[in-house]
Amino acid sequence: MIVDLGIDYDIDLDRTAAIMLRSPQVVALGLKLVSIERWSVAMEAPWREDLVGDPDREIIAGGVVTTLLDHACSTSLMTVKKGGGPTLDLRVDYMRPAAARMGVFAEAHCYKLTRNIAFVRASAWDENPTDPIATAQAAFALRERRP
Repeated sequence: MIVDLGIDYDIDLDRTAAIMLRSPQVVALGLKLVSIERWSVAMEAPWREDLVGDPDREIIAGGVVTTLLDHACSTSLMTVKKGGGPTLDLRVDYMRPAAARMGVFAEAHCYKLTRNIAFVRASAWDENPTDPIATAQAAFALRERRP
């Protein structure tokens, strides 16, 4: 038996990217879209002096990293589910600070949809994706499809 979990196969990824890029928070932080495909998104938070959380070490603020991960997670969901869904849970595990004067990259992958919840994983890094700054696990509520 095939179960339709409500995947929206007709999503226009260019339109999804345009919606994501005009979010006021994305604009304020200068987040950039690196790539978008069905189920996955890559983004960047370029280093800027006004985004520094530790002025002595010139390290990008942890809140910027969290925002980058959160936005990448929700956008990856939007590649398979129109409108995405509200965040139920977002856990961010920090492993180390970013390198001085370095921007941060993030990749997020929506790896599971159930009838009511979407699950997403993400990772953020500065120089090497195998040495993450932080990882994230997120769950989003999905609205029931109406016939």
